[in-house]
Amino acid sequence: MRYVPLVIAVLMVPLGLVLAGPLPFWGGAISSVAVLLSAVGLYDFFQTRSAVRKNYPIVARLRFLFEHFRPEIRQYFLESDHEETPFSREQRALVYRRAKGMEGVRPFGTLRNVNDIGHEWINHSVAPKHLPDAPFTITFGGPDCTKPYEGSVLNISGMSYGALSPNAIEALNKGAKAGGFAHTTGEGSISRFHRIHGGDLIWQIGSGYFGCRTKDGAFDPEKFAEVAADDQVKMIEIKLSQGAKPGHGGMLLGAKVSREIAEARGIEEGVDCISPSAHSAFSTPLELCEFVATLRRLSDGKPVGFKLCVGHPWEWFAIAKAMKESGTYPDFITIDGAEGGTGAAPAEFADHKGAPLREGLMLVHNTLTGLDIRDRIRLVGSGKLISAFDMCRVFALGADSCNIARGFMFALGCIQAQVCHTGKCPTGVTTQDRGRYKALVIEDKSTRVANFHRNTMVALKEAVESSGLSHPREFTPHHLVIRVSSREARSAASQYAWLEPGDLLTSESIHPAFAKYWKRAQSGSFTEAV
Repeated sequence: MRYVPLVIAVLMVPLGLVLAGPLPFWGGAISSVAVLLSAVGLYDFFQTRSAVRKNYPIVARLRFLFEHFRPEIRQYFLESDHEETPFSREQRALVYRRAKGMEGVRPFGTLRNVNDIGHEWINHSVAPKHLPDAPFTITFGGPDCTKPYEGSVLNISGMSYGALSPNAIEALNKGAKAGGFAHTTGEGSISRFHRIHGGDLIWQIGSGYFGCRTKDGAFDPEKFAEVAADDQVKMIEIKLSQGAKPGHGGMLLGAKVSREIAEARGIEEGVDCISPSAHSAFSTPLELCEFVATLRRLSDGKPVGFKLCVGHPWEWFAIAKAMKESGTYPDFITIDGAEGGTGAAPAEFADHKGAPLREGLMLVHNTLTGLDIRDRIRLVGSGKLISAFDMCRVFALGADSCNIARGFMFALGCIQAQVCHTGKCPTGVTTQDRGRYKALVIEDKSTRVANFHRNTMVALKEAVESSGLSHPREFTPHHLVIRVSSREARSAASQYAWLEPGDLLTSESIHPAFAKYWKRAQSGSFTEAV
């Protein structure tokens, strides 16, 4: 029975020839198809590389065909509205509606089971407020910053030119300009496409020091100062790690290093571009603080911060001790969760490396509070945020603002095809193939980017008003409630341990991470003290 399709294909060849006399068209068609299938089947039968094709000639190829289209079949026909792979259909639809300016209300009640363990909600007030339509903003810049930045509480997270197409970069930046929010460059530095529309930029500097590097890849202070002087650059973010692949470097093959990418990154065209896994400008927590101060001075007082996905607790504690000891503080810290996205990452890193946003944010917030320096530093939450509720959750857990990456990609038209690393993005968002990205119309997509931001901010405003607050920073752990069992729901304030200002200066914290690792952290090294 395994060879029946092959036998039928072979027998159809003479049948087609017989029919070719009275029915030339149909006979010829049958003969052609039969010859093709016979050739494929005989090749499958005699080849030795694939056992399944050898045992099931012709038919086995249907398996590979269905396997190829399985993600699309699952996404469009089988997955439920709430199944997150990695974003659910409901989440994507929410972004699409807001980006298109469509009505976002839902009839007939929630589609979720509010009694499921893990279900979360934000408490409301019986005395809601009515706030003006002005968007929520926050000031970035501590006492050592002479050029603070008044920015939106929602900005575009780092996505490099090279990972995204030139049209996608232009659309994001034009949307940011129209909507009055900031666009983080990603570690690929500032390209010509970031500059065309003049949207506010957060210049991200990674371990490759792209845009401010010497020929051998070291940090170049003069080049940095030259680029940072541009008024379009509002803040500088040192990238220590990112959630999707923390502690992992990267390489852009020389064949993909175009003239425009080489120009933006300050590298040679057509030569492999290496992003080391660690920085060379500093190697200890105290040196990191010095680097922050150096960048602030070279940028003439602009806000400087760093981005990290929390890993070893003692390394973060060492950074915190170094800040306190040196008296040098970043203006902001971006906490990226392990649930964050990337164009390509090893499966082990994407699935099992780094702390999720919730745990990382709470640890950083608690540390700064315990050292009584929380008011000096803005905390930015990043990692799989889509809705205003997602933002309310991270505000309640300690964030001052939020960054979103993949949500803005959806606003550009991303359909979650998950082929970002292949250069074959069907919507032109993550490809350098001109034939593909020219289909992404900048004028139309930039409007959708601005719409998504504006409508999300409207939803955030309604959430803040309904809780009786005046600004999303007023959310506390008491506002966030989490169902922990079928009969019990607890606020985040009672479910987690929270430090009071100065706790780490006067007494030992009850938080397990502090009790175990705080004394082992040392400001002069990232290595755990024994």
